[in-house]
Amino acid sequence: MTEAKRYFRSHLWKFIAAGALLAFTGFSWRNAGQKILPVYPDNDGLYLPDGFRALVVVDSLKGQARHIAVNKNGDIYVKARNHNLNGGYGNIALRDTNGDGKADIIIPFGKYDGHTYGTAMRIHNGYLYFSSELMVYRMKLKRGQLVPDSKMDTIVVDNPPYHEHQTKPIAFDNKGHIYVGWGAGSNAGQVNNRQPGSPGVGDPGSPDKGNPWLKDHGGIWMFDADKTGQHQADGVKFATGLRSTVALDWDAKSKSLYTVAHGRDDFRMIWPDIYTPWESAMQPAEEFFKVTKDFDGGWPYYYYDAIKGKKLLNPEFGGDRVKEGDGAKLTQPLIGFPAHFAPNDLLFYHGKQFPSHYKNGAFVAFHGSTDRAPYPQAGYIIAFVPFKDGKPSGPWEVFADGFAKVDPIVNVSNAVYRPMGLAEGPDGSLYVSDTEKGKIWRIMYTGDKKKFGAPELAAMEKRKQTASNIKTPDEVKDNLFKGMATTSAVYSTYCVACHQADGKGDGNRFPPLAQSEWVNYNTPRLIKVILNGLKGPVKVKGLSYNEVMPGHGSFLSDAQIAEVLTYIKSNFNNLPEIVTPEEVGAVRKTLPKETHD
Repeated sequence: MTEAKRYFRSHLWKFIAAGALLAFTGFSWRNAGQKILPVYPDNDGLYLPDGFRALVVVDSLKGQARHIAVNKNGDIYVKARNHNLNGGYGNIALRDTNGDGKADIIIPFGKYDGHTYGTAMRIHNGYLYFSSELMVYRMKLKRGQLVPDSKMDTIVVDNPPYHEHQTKPIAFDNKGHIYVGWGAGSNAGQVNNRQPGSPGVGDPGSPDKGNPWLKDHGGIWMFDADKTGQHQADGVKFATGLRSTVALDWDAKSKSLYTVAHGRDDFRMIWPDIYTPWESAMQPAEEFFKVTKDFDGGWPYYYYDAIKGKKLLNPEFGGDRVKEGDGAKLTQPLIGFPAHFAPNDLLFYHGKQFPSHYKNGAFVAFHGSTDRAPYPQAGYIIAFVPFKDGKPSGPWEVFADGFAKVDPIVNVSNAVYRPMGLAEGPDGSLYVSDTEKGKIWRIMYTGDKKKFGAPELAAMEKRKQTASNIKTPDEVKDNLFKGMATTSAVYSTYCVACHQADGKGDGNRFPPLAQSEWVNYNTPRLIKVILNGLKGPVKVKGLSYNEVMPGHGSFLSDAQIAEVLTYIKSNFNNLPEIVTPEEVGAVRKTLPKETHD
């Protein structure tokens, strides 16, 4: 008698009970590769192409989740989004011991410094690689062992201070190299980051261009994947002109590196005389690049306008929505995805479970926008790009939607789930992680692969044209604030993109104002924050945030600051208080002139 048969006989009663329970709760059994797995009849609320089914591997993880990796035996490794909620551990290991597709062993491990930006989780040559914002680590995996007990090697070292866009995504080529993204701690290369009207640093027409963020940030560096203790100077600067890269992958088929880069934010907030709210919601594109040695993506001097199909000069460097400068000389993106979709993972699919339509194509996890107000927030989907000969062979498609559970998404906090990480399982299943609850889905194909084609994709194409989180918003009809009284002109212009209309922030980059200790109890300190801005990391309601808030004292009057603070204090479940222009003026006089002018 085989070991499998002995196990089945000794646990027969469990299988009978499980079958009865599944029948009662509405589960159905579907064949996925070598295993028979229970699948939700409604795909847990996800919209998928016909023939695909979704299984919830784990409903929630204490540390939430960013990137994920799946080992050859099906073990899942998760980069925790929040170490503090995970007992101080940065990683989580999951195993399914009874073959029902659900994780029944969940173990946190790996203590190292990290905030919510640290992202990488990849398996390469028998090692588990993962990152904080400043470091890339690895641990040796042993056959059959879920939690590695090997020492933690430091592969790449970055220097403090920690700043926005430090995510450290990684990818591996077939020649022993590891590629590491180095995000720039700036939105648009300004003298004063995110401050309205502040000019950019450098000259897009000069040989060295001169923006300090491009010297040792804003690009991708290449290192030896097996060497420990490497600093940036030990690597090779492989690419530049990339503000923030989180989605990074090496395609083994074309032997090439690819990224989907985050475009800049805040056109309307910083340049209200140039961009309308609709234009700010629609620009700039999230750019899908094939990255070769000495590649230049154009940031901070240029952005890609997907409507015009052109690289245009950023307004910080003299742009006016029309000027192109030398943008045409830069490498153009393979695809310009809609603005602010937030591409946070990229995966080239090489499995055999899915229909041939998906073979060698690229999946992109879009975490979702934060700054599309007054229009619906957008993204929150998994997209797919068919590939042939190393480049897209057709338009991008919607592969999975329904994560947010609400329509429209007015504020980021309204979204129940936000897709983040992607991983391919040993049987060709696609795993998707969520940042808000730490949920993980496994998406499988259970239909007839030979019959899969355009009819099966039609419903997803319809969503692309009609769903409020995907389609191009109508400038008038889709304005969510149309007809509403604007209780604070300052808040709707300068604050709503980060802190949201409901004051709850986005749960990761931008902190909440609702019932915040930074809003209540200490009004003089709050006035100072508005005047001077704030640099992280700071703790708000027990969680750490590090996105920069610019000082507003140089362009807002005492009356405007008093108006917006009174509005914030009188809303979002805060302690009501009227702030007067005189109070603001008194605090302003106590500060050095250069700090707020």
